[in-house]
Amino acid sequence: MTDLVILQRLLLITLIAGAIGFERERRGRAAGFRTHILVGVGACLIMLTGLYLAESLAGRTELDPTRMAAQVISGIGFLGAGTILRFRASVRGLTTAASLWTVGGVGVAVGAGFVHGALLTGLTLILVLFGLSRLEQAMRKDWYQTLIVETVGTPEELVRVRALLAEYDLEIHDLDVKPGHQADRVRLEFQVKSAVDQPREEIIEHLRRSTRAVEAHWV
Repeated sequence: MTDLVILQRLLLITLIAGAIGFERERRGRAAGFRTHILVGVGACLIMLTGLYLAESLAGRTELDPTRMAAQVISGIGFLGAGTILRFRASVRGLTTAASLWTVGGVGVAVGAGFVHGALLTGLTLILVLFGLSRLEQAMRKDWYQTLIVETVGTPEELVRVRALLAEYDLEIHDLDVKPGHQADRVRLEFQVKSAVDQPREEIIEHLRRSTRAVEAHWV
């Protein structure tokens, strides 16, 4: 391989990984623009190293240049696991972990010279992350509803609210706790999965009667 070929492959994975990382950066994810570039370039470099060693030792020993790349893909799995967090009542980071793992694969493909496959995979991943995000949001809007409850900020009160939601078979997907309008209050923002025919107004009235909620409404 010439220096020009090496440079071309490194620049290509930088562009592909950068575009993918940019989408994650826009959404405020832990692994964003620079992280994706570093993963992609690193994977590409290790694949290039494997090819270089295979060329350098050709005829003197048997060497599989893909063995180093295989270890890279396994290692990126641990890096991706570091982006998966249990945040409040939900698990986040799965998409970012998947994009990191795929970027590593694209980096290996670019390093090996499988440019067409790398470009098509990179383009597919970019379209999925950028293009399907609105569709995913629209689906979640149909499946999930946001319930705002402002109540006295005690653990017992939170337990009461969650127990009442359980009575209506409301599955809590996410919970955000924010300061209320007064010092002794908290603002609970529940993202719940519910059926279309759920008695929403009845739930609000039940919350007001059975808990110390001073405000409750759906968004």
